[in-house]
Amino acid sequence: MEKKKLFSWSVFVLFFTLTVHAQTPGIKFERDVHDFDLIQEDGGMVTTTFEFINDGDAPLIIHDVSRACGCTTPDWTREPVPANGKGFIQVSYNPKGRPGAFTKEVTVKSNASEHVLRIKGEVAYAGK
Repeated sequence: MEKKKLFSWSVFVLFFTLTVHAQTPGIKFERDVHDFDLIQEDGGMVTTTFEFINDGDAPLIIHDVSRACGCTTPDWTREPVPANGKGFIQVSYNPKGRPGAFTKEVTVKSNASEHVLRIKGEVAYAGK
């Protein structure tokens, strides 16, 4: 009977140790909103970069960055980001034919979590 208790206790300790020390990635952005303020409709694309850190203890992988519309173009760190490593999400916006205020979102999907980043601003009418 004593061997069964010892075995059960050993299994419990092993399971607890593996659970507590499971490695997980994390993603923490320096900011999640960028305001372009006033931009010109005929001024061409504007771009901002959102930097992040993997604040977990396993590699972070960005699976996809989806955009709200065709007026935004995302780019991102494609290789796995190690623990405490840095990466980026770059978002470009095309103001051509879009005068007025705007707010757009991109959704970052990773093996850590899903995160929404926003860009906003106002496009000045070119008036041609």
